[in-house]
Amino acid sequence: MSTIFGLIIEGKIPSKKVFENERILAIEDIHPVAPVHILIMPKKPIPNLQSVEPGDWPLIAELLQVAQKIAEEKEVEEGYRLLTNNGPDAGQTVFHLHFHLIGGRVLGKMC
Repeated sequence: MSTIFGLIIEGKIPSKKVFENERILAIEDIHPVAPVHILIMPKKPIPNLQSVEPGDWPLIAELLQVAQKIAEEKEVEEGYRLLTNNGPDAGQTVFHLHFHLIGGRVLGKMC
């Protein structure tokens, strides 16, 4: 894997893990924008949301279940944002699908 997330998944770059199983890794963001800022990613190298193939949808569903679980563990289940950027025009800089779970404070409107 050639992205920073690939290197983290391979254990070549340290991270603070929040969740891990055979298919998914969740880590604390090193530059959090809120008290809770977790990155949740599939271990399978999928570049972005548009690259998800039909056989990947069970993995994406599991990723969303993990997001729910983490939100509950972090006690933000009543108010959090789960977002992903798709492509450079949306601000994607790491081309390994990942979701930001952000919460722990009032987030306000996006636009």
